[in-house]
Amino acid sequence: MHDTFADQARQYELVARAIEFIRNHARHQPSLVEISENIGMSEFHLQKVFSKWAGVSPKRFLQYVTKEYVKQALRSPKDVLSVTMEAGLSSPGRLHDLMVNCEAMSPGEIKSMGAGLEIWFGNAPTPFGNALIAWTQRGICNFWFVDGDALANA
Repeated sequence: MHDTFADQARQYELVARAIEFIRNHARHQPSLVEISENIGMSEFHLQKVFSKWAGVSPKRFLQYVTKEYVKQALRSPKDVLSVTMEAGLSSPGRLHDLMVNCEAMSPGEIKSMGAGLEIWFGNAPTPFGNALIAWTQRGICNFWFVDGDALANA
């Protein structure tokens, strides 16, 4: 059975509200229950609809928002513990796991702007154009799509 246009519009609106809630409350690390209660949808339905429309789960989206905040905060004079607490994470270990899983770098390596870190890179054609890929010993740390001249200048 296919969703009607009205159903799709409602799903889109609910996902947009969930995204806004996650962005506005990321430093509190809201649970799926909190997000679903805020937008008036069951946890199961939120998980399903959010993943369908956003392409990632609400938890993964929260991780992305948190990671982006942390990357910016680590560029300040603040120490890693302060950044951990400000990001709403329970321990530096959770911050470490988040950054290694999402960026393939530790918080300390990010704070030092990669000083002493070996980063390799290469390019490859994809169905979406040329990709420039950078990786550390832990995994991929960056991925860009680049056009002809940009690849030579990258």
